[in-house]
Amino acid sequence: MTEIFLSLFILLLFHYLFFLFEIFAGLFELEKTTYSRAIQNEFISIIIAFRNERDIILKSLKSIETIDYPEDKFETIYVNDNSDDGSPELLRESIRKKNINVIDAPLIADEMAHKKKAVRYALTFAKGEIIVTSDADCIHPRNWLNVLIPTFDTQTGFVSGPVEFDDDGTLFGKIQKLEFMGLIIAGAGLIGVGKPAICNAANLAYRKTAFQEAGGYEGQMNLSSGDDELLMQQISRKTNYKVKFCFDKKSVVKTAANKNLSQFYNQRKRWASKGFFYADKLFIARLVLIFFFYLSLIASVIFGFTVSNLFLIYLLSALLLKIALEFLIIKKGNSRLFNSPVTKYFFIAELFQIPYIIFASIGGVFGNYKWKDRKIKR
Repeated sequence: MTEIFLSLFILLLFHYLFFLFEIFAGLFELEKTTYSRAIQNEFISIIIAFRNERDIILKSLKSIETIDYPEDKFETIYVNDNSDDGSPELLRESIRKKNINVIDAPLIADEMAHKKKAVRYALTFAKGEIIVTSDADCIHPRNWLNVLIPTFDTQTGFVSGPVEFDDDGTLFGKIQKLEFMGLIIAGAGLIGVGKPAICNAANLAYRKTAFQEAGGYEGQMNLSSGDDELLMQQISRKTNYKVKFCFDKKSVVKTAANKNLSQFYNQRKRWASKGFFYADKLFIARLVLIFFFYLSLIASVIFGFTVSNLFLIYLLSALLLKIALEFLIIKKGNSRLFNSPVTKYFFIAELFQIPYIIFASIGGVFGNYKWKDRKIKR
């Protein structure tokens, strides 16, 4: 029995190391990305869905107003997702530019996908062929569009951009920032090897025609999450358009980190909840294997002290290989995108990562969570 479990654990380790190697290889592929000015004359529509963001909505507006891009070449549509804190009124009173508008999404009680509903509604007003999405808690660099948009060419239907947590200086904030960097870098690497799976709606863009050809959010309106990753995967699978990543630190969008562990856990459960709805069933199987790899690390501690010390040898070997390759990936992605000093907290974050992935994965599949003052049920 010991040999069987050890063999299974070793197979799980090899699969995880291969997954990390793919990400690492993808980062090198992204360095070959070419940028084009082929669509510089196409009109751009930025869509920002918001709900009850009175405390931060004016920071978002200020960030949008300072974007260095010809005003006659883009518009920003803030779509109110049934706020009740006065943020839509505050936003309307503060707008000074003609290319920024606020619209109110209708309330559709039988749909769980509140954000998708709001974005879908905004798309009916959007004048641009290129749709850029972000969130109301984000700060955008002045040259955001000047860097993000040239990633498109005529064959590109979807572009994922880098996002960074703006931490509050606490150890928890720095660990969050590093962990989130890892997700963004992993998503970039997977796009680099032609296996798009991870992205973030705070910084992405797509062609309206690609959205329509892929069926939009068809089959996703029972999920509160997935307006980013599920859409990217549908465009990749159902159209002939390419998916690319903007591998440039000048396009990094900053978003607020979670204030406490409860918020963090709820966010990660929400993100994990869409995993079983990925269109690529093989990738779902790979995610399940990765989950079992993390479980094997915990099980090895128990088996190592109760069954055989061979499990402790496996644990030590697995951790060393995992940490070494993950550190190389973080170092590579950080140097290209973020230049953040939080990598010095890498080893502390590793201790945090293993239990959080296990609990968030289970919670995302079987549990409920809160988002924007709404309790979401599976």
